[in-house]
Amino acid sequence: MLLLFCAIFICGLFCSGCGAGESGGSDGDSSSSTAIRYEAGKTTVLVPEFEMTDSYKDLLDVDFSHIDQGYFTCVLKEDDAKVNLQISGPDGVNYKYFIETADEITAFPLTAGDGTYAVVGYENIGDDQYTALFACTLDVELENEFLPFLYPNQYVNFTEDSEAVKLAAELTADAETDLDALNAIYDYIINHITYDYEKAATVETGYLPDIDETLATGTGICFDYASLTSAMLRSVSIPARLVIGYVEDVRHAWIDVYIESRGWVESAIQFNGENWTLLDPTLGSSGSDEEAAAEYMSDNDNYTVLYVR
Repeated sequence: MLLLFCAIFICGLFCSGCGAGESGGSDGDSSSSTAIRYEAGKTTVLVPEFEMTDSYKDLLDVDFSHIDQGYFTCVLKEDDAKVNLQISGPDGVNYKYFIETADEITAFPLTAGDGTYAVVGYENIGDDQYTALFACTLDVELENEFLPFLYPNQYVNFTEDSEAVKLAAELTADAETDLDALNAIYDYIINHITYDYEKAATVETGYLPDIDETLATGTGICFDYASLTSAMLRSVSIPARLVIGYVEDVRHAWIDVYIESRGWVESAIQFNGENWTLLDPTLGSSGSDEEAAAEYMSDNDNYTVLYVR
């Protein structure tokens, strides 16, 4: 039995209400988004936009004008304030996000695809007490089903200037296909990042990965592995879903990847010409017997999905 050591403390949502319906769509030319395909050595970092064309204005500015791109954006307007956003989509999964940094554009993904979402905002008024700011519904019709898994967000946070993005371009410079690129990035991660047991034992609630810090220190927990790998894949136009859940009874994070010739591959990254082995960068870097690891990761019953970021 493989032993997994991972600590991720991400709270579930409490029940959210729903107010007046709101919906929005981008009027700009987003053809570049829908045309994105993997090209060797080329990075394409999609940048979430913030336009006050369709928004809620108060303590928090919320822009819903790009929901067809698979996200909406928020800007907190006051220092020392804290806002909790709850998002419930057509998949029935409830998500909780926190915003604590003022004057910073933050993107929130709509990972459940087309359908109706309920979005509720709460202001922290002290300790664990919150008061409602707004509630709305969004009728989402994505321009491209992959967009939520190509844009950056709180959990997979990257920009054109990220060192991880630059490294991804270097690693995939000679990769002719997205599968070649996938393996190049995967191999780098498992050979250069080691598991941080001390961090796993002390990580606090609400922790968010910093991909360049993980890259610079060469250490991280499973959440860091998954975030870094997802960001690098997305930056070279390979859709990647960061998945949070359990491996047996241990909180964990892993990745689903879309390969043009294969479709979505759940928890898988390597293809030996006949079979896929499941993608879990943390396990892949553990130094465990490869055959035992492959057997463990090939059993989907070991994985329980809670959230997709």
